[in-house]
Amino acid sequence: MPELIQAVRGMNDILPPETYLWLYAEHLIRRVLISHGYQEIRFPIVERTELFKRSIGEVTDIVEKEMYSFLDRNQENLTLRPEGTACCVRAALEHGMLHNQVQRLWYGGPFFRYERPQKGRTRQFHQFSAEVFGIETPDIDAELIMMSAAILERLGIRSLCTLQLNSLGTPASRAEYRKQLVHYFQINKAHLDEESVHRLHKNPMRILDSKNPEMKSVIANAPKLIEHLDAESLEHFEKLQTYLKQAGLAFEVNPCLVRGLDYYTRTVSEWVSDKLGAQATVCAGGRYDGLVQQLGGKPTPAVGFSIGVERAILLMQQTDKTHKKDPGLHAYLITDSEQSFGAALKTANYLRAKVPGLKLMLHCGGGSLKNQFKKADKSGAQYAIIIGEHELKTRSISLKNLREDIPQQTLYQDELAEYLKLKISKK
Repeated sequence: MPELIQAVRGMNDILPPETYLWLYAEHLIRRVLISHGYQEIRFPIVERTELFKRSIGEVTDIVEKEMYSFLDRNQENLTLRPEGTACCVRAALEHGMLHNQVQRLWYGGPFFRYERPQKGRTRQFHQFSAEVFGIETPDIDAELIMMSAAILERLGIRSLCTLQLNSLGTPASRAEYRKQLVHYFQINKAHLDEESVHRLHKNPMRILDSKNPEMKSVIANAPKLIEHLDAESLEHFEKLQTYLKQAGLAFEVNPCLVRGLDYYTRTVSEWVSDKLGAQATVCAGGRYDGLVQQLGGKPTPAVGFSIGVERAILLMQQTDKTHKKDPGLHAYLITDSEQSFGAALKTANYLRAKVPGLKLMLHCGGGSLKNQFKKADKSGAQYAIIIGEHELKTRSISLKNLREDIPQQTLYQDELAEYLKLKISKK
């Protein structure tokens, strides 16, 4: 017997009934995004590798260690998308969407990074994101953060999360701060772990994001970027905080909050939870005002956020899930002959069209009525719908309640549709 082929490590199957929870979550997220006037954009999962090297930064962990890159048959270097913002900018530039226009866009789907799999971190992961181009004022930062809060609220997990904010300033102010940070960590190099030493001259701000508890003290005493912001960035950050306070949204300013992507400027935000272990970030975002120009466009302010679906699902599973479970079948349709099966095919499609939300399964594969009733009961359906020789002759349909001790009914097709519509609407 051939050896079974298993899924690639870190790229997980999602099976029923969990898929229903995914559908539920994705539906709620889409509704929030659309209700704010954002439009969906879709782009490929494969892009030219150069896109990510130019946008994310060649000395970032993502580009150096985590990208799934390969040569195609034309010897073109391609990469499975590790994040979506660069793809969104590329698509918007390519199709002329950013010329003197404001765009509010959203997208969702799978992304890929070669990381050590653990709870809340997989090599194929899923995100929903919102991106705004053409608005530089902090009011749009506030709207996006409020929209992320609305998504977490709709998913029922906002109470498990805390909002953290910081400002990374402009590239110029950050470069000056970087010098001070490198100098500080050089003096304290003996207290850095191997990964932080590697980052010291390549991406020293990522040291601030280290989860190594032994480095907690040295990080806490490091120079704070927020104390070295340029005047405009500081004003932008203070206005953002004012807007969020006026909207009644609680937050914490975390001076160690940074990003693993080079293109971020000014606002950065994260919703974090202590219910997820090491991978605490559920939703993250910020400004990337220089990225459009970096990828060949004209200077364009931009800001966005992404929510990790896997981590949101993990939190949802820690809450009361009774309203998130698949409600199962409403009805199971059984027949006693090939002739009645033909009529049942037509009846099943009629009922699904007439009864919104009806979940009706048609029995296939033959078998006695007794055996079909057993399968109807095992399916969890509330009702068994029967079309047999008697029903064909009388042009009627029999309905049996499988969960309550109620006499079997005989109804005509339109009557059955109305009956099921009434019963389903009450649930």
